Amino acid sequence: MNKLLDFGRKALFYVRVLSGYEERRIRSYRLQLEQRVQQVQARKAAINKVPERVILSEVRRMVEEMQALNKKLEETEAAIEEYFKPLDKEAEIIMKMQLQGEERTSEMMMKTLEKQALLQQVEAEKNAGMHRVDNSESNLNESELMEEEKTLKEMLKELQKQVLLEKADAENSDNVHEAHKSHINLTPASTTTPK
Repeated sequence: MNKLLDFGRKALFYVRVLSGYEERRIRSYRLQLEQRVQQVQARKAAINKVPERVILSEVRRMVEEMQALNKKLEETEAAIEEYFKPLDKEAEIIMKMQLQGEERTSEMMMKTLEKQALLQQVEAEKNAGMHRVDNSESNLNESELMEEEKTLKEMLKELQKQVLLEKADAENSDNVHEAHKSHINLTPASTTTPK
């Protein structure tokens, strides 16, 4: 009986091979295997792309956060500038007041120096006149009078030089303050002059 079953199986196999059924079955099985391999490779490629997608999404998120931070920084800078605008205006007003005060003091010093020079010149002329009277009375040498006049003239020249130097210093300080103002680069809407 076993021999008959073996013979039947072999005969059936020969019939399948001769009819081409077995070959078609092998081909279909091979195609199924190839399709499975392709599906597995596609899954593998998709799995390999997942980290790239994760990395790209992370990079996008970081770029968005950096852009948000830059925007916040710009907003805070603008707010700080707005906050310090009144302080800058007040600083400019204070500087103008100081410049005006320095100009007044320099003008007062110039006036006092000029008055002092005039007074010294008048005193020198009086002394010269008195020395002439004294010389005529006490018979002093004219050379002494000449020396005194020379010293008085020298003193007047020195005083005039000092007055000119102080004027130049005052002008230089004004120029320095104007240059300092130009470096500040502020344009106040309205400035009030102190009384």
